Amino acid sequence: MKSSLQKDVKGNLCRIAEASDSLESQSTDTFWILETLEATHGLGQELAAHLPASSLLLLEGPLGAGKTSLVQGLAMALNIEEPITSPTFSLAQHYPDGQPPLIHLDLYRLEQPMAANELFLQEEEEAQALGALMAVEWPERLSLELPDAWRLQLQHLPMGGRRAQLKTPLQSANG
Repeated sequence: MKSSLQKDVKGNLCRIAEASDSLESQSTDTFWILETLEATHGLGQELAAHLPASSLLLLEGPLGAGKTSLVQGLAMALNIEEPITSPTFSLAQHYPDGQPPLIHLDLYRLEQPMAANELFLQEEEEAQALGALMAVEWPERLSLELPDAWRLQLQHLPMGGRRAQLKTPLQSANG
């Protein structure tokens, strides 16, 4: 049986790479073309449904690539009713009522790796204690090795929309 990540979400999510039955057992990168905001939300919902409990999801991509939109999709799947906005100025948002809870970090304003590392480690400790899913925007600000992290790279496409590429923790550690 193929993963539901391979199916179109509301007709707007186009899966490109071949994959195995689950996110955990994939040996190849997984790609999607996200043509709309709804497709980005749909990918977030699918990821929330398939990522292992207490996962760390690093969201990489330029400004406006859809990182916060992806987190909005995660929140929808976790039954979080609060509006999800980028925590650029607050740096971290906690959504304890999610199932599981969600912690959303945005490290964009932290240019010093030591400051980013300190905030990340504090929030990671809390996420682990809560059994929360942790989504981190701008993880390139960190100087930490995170071999257990899932990485989702988002890029703008020249003709519109976005390209999303998921790397499993094994792939993240190996390059």
